Amino acid sequence: MKDWVIDDDNLSVERKSILPGEGFFVPDSVEEAKEEAEAEAELTGADVAVVADPDADGLACTALVREVYGEAALIDAGPHDLEDALERVADYSEPGATVFVCDLCPDTYDEVGEALEVLADQAGDFHWFDHHQWTDPVAEAVRDAGVNLVVGDSDEECTADVAVRAIDYDFPDYLAELAAVTRDHDLWIRDDPRSDDLADFSYWAEPEEYIEAVAEHGADLPEDVQEFLAEMRVEKEALIEKAVARADIEEVGPWTVGVTYGRCSQNEVAEELRQQGTDAAVVVKPSGSASIRGTDNFERAHEVARQVNGGGHPKAAGCKPCIYDDMLDYAHHWTTRGATAKQVIIEAFYNLDWDEEAGEDDGETEDEN
Repeated sequence: MKDWVIDDDNLSVERKSILPGEGFFVPDSVEEAKEEAEAEAELTGADVAVVADPDADGLACTALVREVYGEAALIDAGPHDLEDALERVADYSEPGATVFVCDLCPDTYDEVGEALEVLADQAGDFHWFDHHQWTDPVAEAVRDAGVNLVVGDSDEECTADVAVRAIDYDFPDYLAELAAVTRDHDLWIRDDPRSDDLADFSYWAEPEEYIEAVAEHGADLPEDVQEFLAEMRVEKEALIEKAVARADIEEVGPWTVGVTYGRCSQNEVAEELRQQGTDAAVVVKPSGSASIRGTDNFERAHEVARQVNGGGHPKAAGCKPCIYDDMLDYAHHWTTRGATAKQVIIEAFYNLDWDEEAGEDDGETEDEN
């Protein structure tokens, strides 16, 4: 296959909205070999290692750890490759290393337990900071393995907040402020316009570029970064418009659910759908994953996601339905704009116990801030 076929620069906004990014078309075996080599280079000789989600929250935690320890090897990971990340830290970091896991939550202990126990046995100190919805059995098993697990209230704290209070260190004001501004976006409060800048920059920049910028400037990003964001947001807004335009509104029991498809910023799309009166939003991505966003009227997004190979927070969760067996399934996914994924996620809404909504005020509800 020619490189230009998957080159994003050759795609119109319409086609880019429908198709996944070029990284999707790189086989996992190739990507894993690359990640393994990069992990070995990063971790060899490392006395401090951080496994973190490479979003603004996870990368802010990494910046905080480096403020304390001077250096720390970063291995970025998502929920589905967390076990691989833990194995790589165990394989390549120094015996007795201090290890942090930030902004990640396993759905079950079995999916990480073996790698976690090996790493816990050889690490010096092992800390895990998070703010997602943990089940008691998983949290207890992680602690029993010898990990200092600190989980913040997902309605009140982001993981960077947890790191600031859990690490015994007097952080400078601008880094404490970084955590607060990160929370503003991560919890979708949006009172501080700088939080959208942090979220966008973490998405478009390489992790090390982001960490270097916030470690020096905190939440007040420099002028060259602001110019970069302004340029990138032209296309971002166009992709948001495409996703909002193709959304369908469905009534599921007591809730109004907006369902759409596209490569886009899911939080902004969800906010647009909320303005149209939805209680929840589902944004199915061309890669096959989906984001589920709630409101004050729907705080069960994590319950929906857990039924469809995912998890998260009451108002923000993610999943990837197990419906893709071969490339024909993905071709169907793209040409039907995620029809099958939409169906199984909406079915998960129907599977919720509606009786939990009984007895709530049927009158007007206060609008979400």
